[in-house]
Amino acid sequence: MENQAAVVEENNARILYLAFELSLKKWKLGFMDGRSPRVRVVTIPAGDLQAVGREIQKARKHFGMLESSRVISCYEAGREGFWPDRALKQIGIENHVVDASSIKVNRRQRRAKTDRLDVEQLVKQLLRYLRGERDEMRMVRVPSLEAEDRRHLHRGLETLKEERKQHRVRIQSLLITHGIYVKVGARFSKHLGELGCWNGEPVPAQLRERIEAEYHRLQLVEVQIREIEARQKQQLAAQVSGAAKAAVEEKVRRLGRLVGVGLGSSWIFVMELFGWRVFRNRRELAAAVGLAPSPYNSGDDVREQGISRAGNSRIRKLLIEIAWAWLRFQPQTNLSRWYEQRFARAGKRMRRVGIVAVARRLVIDLWRYLEEGIIPEGAKLRLAE
Repeated sequence: MENQAAVVEENNARILYLAFELSLKKWKLGFMDGRSPRVRVVTIPAGDLQAVGREIQKARKHFGMLESSRVISCYEAGREGFWPDRALKQIGIENHVVDASSIKVNRRQRRAKTDRLDVEQLVKQLLRYLRGERDEMRMVRVPSLEAEDRRHLHRGLETLKEERKQHRVRIQSLLITHGIYVKVGARFSKHLGELGCWNGEPVPAQLRERIEAEYHRLQLVEVQIREIEARQKQQLAAQVSGAAKAAVEEKVRRLGRLVGVGLGSSWIFVMELFGWRVFRNRRELAAAVGLAPSPYNSGDDVREQGISRAGNSRIRKLLIEIAWAWLRFQPQTNLSRWYEQRFARAGKRMRRVGIVAVARRLVIDLWRYLEEGIIPEGAKLRLAE
């Protein structure tokens, strides 16, 4: 009886490990039971969750497991985003999203690479990771659906600003081919008829039509940019419903009170980082934005390779810009004085190194300001409106 009870308990404790290799037309599923070294690989149509359920039942039967056995799965973060994670969790599967850059690969110059080999490797690494070998891979923090949706406003604005720059550069480039050097401003269309080529001749008719069409698209983008910026201000001014949403927008307002941090910057900081992520310490925060050091120490070769750049690229880029603004608008802070004493009188390279160090310290100060209410030493705040 004791042996039979032990077998039942062991069967209940068994786990089915599952890895997905996702593609546009088909998904490959790799199964392991943690005992056999063999991997069971099957192929299903992409996005077919019913087929996932059927294959899980077949895998349980194949490995001699109970129908109620626990299932833990993973897939690489990529184009599909987080909807597979939410769908798998909804049907009772414990899922992890893997940072693709953290997966170890064979370093041979020519290595075999197929979807089957990839899914076999991934499920084996998942097994080792869950058994305590945490260096096998890194997991991605999955935002809630609401937190992910809040990103689209500023990301759309970012796309529009890039498109605005492209339209302006294209118009200037077309005019330069005829020896015309002008800036594309608000009154450009009024002065287009007055422009002359290098020899004084008017702009050719078809070129002028193309430039007018391009400028019309530019104006449309300008209108869309103003509309999104107005929506951001309206959201912050309105009384929102829901404690979570109100807390997020309050963080935007609080961060925007710091001189040197504008509405657009504070919006991105909160929606991309501070609004939904929880950090236990400053090292986690630095790693999340890719400002963690990457030393190289092998034998006699010892050097510093710079920051890892493994985190959120939007936040990292913005932090560098805000770090320069911080030095300009908050010169009395301890952070600005530290930079002036250590890097300001050095060469260009050391100033670039120094501004990255300022950015790392600044993001920690902003985090403490939002979470604990600690104002950076010497920092000035805008008067409440």
